Amino acid sequence: MSYNSPSFEQKIIAPADLAGAITRLPRPLVFTNGCFDILHRGHVTYLAQARALGAGLIVALNSDASVKRLGKGDDRPINPLENRLAVIAALECVSAVTWFEEDTPIERILQIQPNILVKGGDWAPENIVGAPEVIQWGGSVHSIPFLFDTSTTATLKKIRLAEGSH
Repeated sequence: MSYNSPSFEQKIIAPADLAGAITRLPRPLVFTNGCFDILHRGHVTYLAQARALGAGLIVALNSDASVKRLGKGDDRPINPLENRLAVIAALECVSAVTWFEEDTPIERILQIQPNILVKGGDWAPENIVGAPEVIQWGGSVHSIPFLFDTSTTATLKKIRLAEGSH
């Protein structure tokens, strides 16, 4: 018996292919971005809440080099981009997933022109990259409060402490 690739893999869209793909995404389109290195409850709750703000959700992930430049640790990301893309694409609330090499997602935001721009509660709306541009073309910007005190950095710290105690 042969098995086909899971259908969620079709939600992974290379930046060069976004122009054609975004015309097929439902509007209003919500955009968010992040590393999403080790997926946890906070991530999936946030993504579901972001999706509920519109008809479709596109997520842009930091490339591996972009994550490294964020200063989260020498061993980050734990999961390479191709794995992070697949995990995010597998989520029901996500319509499409892409990535960016730069330090910020501004190029993807300008390329996609989402109706709604979203980041987590640690970002004030006026500090969200792309906020002025999205507002200028009539969109809205949201900062979604965190419901769960979870983070990949905190999880890794806990794992490393446990490893040190053996």
